[in-house]
Amino acid sequence: MLKIRLARGGAKKRPYYSIVVADSHSPRDGRFIEKVGAYDPLLKKDDPQRVTLKADRIAEWLAKGAQPTDRVARFLSLQGLAKWEPSANPKKGEPHAKAKERVGQRAERAEKRAADEAEAAAAAAAAPVVEEAPVEEVVAEEPVAETVEETVAEAPVEEVVAEEAAAAEAVAEEAPAEEPVTEAAAEEPAAEEPAAEEPAAEEPTEG
Repeated sequence: MLKIRLARGGAKKRPYYSIVVADSHSPRDGRFIEKVGAYDPLLKKDDPQRVTLKADRIAEWLAKGAQPTDRVARFLSLQGLAKWEPSANPKKGEPHAKAKERVGQRAERAEKRAADEAEAAAAAAAAPVVEEAPVEEVVAEEPVAETVEETVAEAPVEEVVAEEAAAAEAVAEEAPAEEPVTEAAAEEPAAEEPAAEEPAAEEPTEG
């Protein structure tokens, strides 16, 4: 089947289209049978060089059964070569599946964020209000440093030392005094037992 369609040319971001007659199975920018016009979208709409057509060749190909695409049919209708009517596309402008999925995800995130904020606000409203005592009152109620200083001032060091000395003397008096062992006693030998008296020898009698 023959088609009258656009074939892109030109450079990057500077397109230029040729209007060609080609087989419907050929790629868009591939082989074509004949070039029958040109389209330059960079020109203004009222510029006559924006769309150029070979009317006689197009009429001949239309007679042979070639079918123009929607865009080419719009160009041909401006010169009365073909009849063009806007196609009814009910899904025109409708987002695709991935776009719908992204929109749904954004909506879910927004709902979750709103629910979290509402929950946090409710928890904050239900929490009891705790009144904090001023810092000056807390310091006045617990003067820790002043109490330690007063305790040290009330107990002088001399009195404490005197009390400890008296306690040590009382302990010494209560303990029994041990008798010192003199050197003389240590050196004195043990008493010897008296020797047994021997019987006196009898004097011989004269006779």
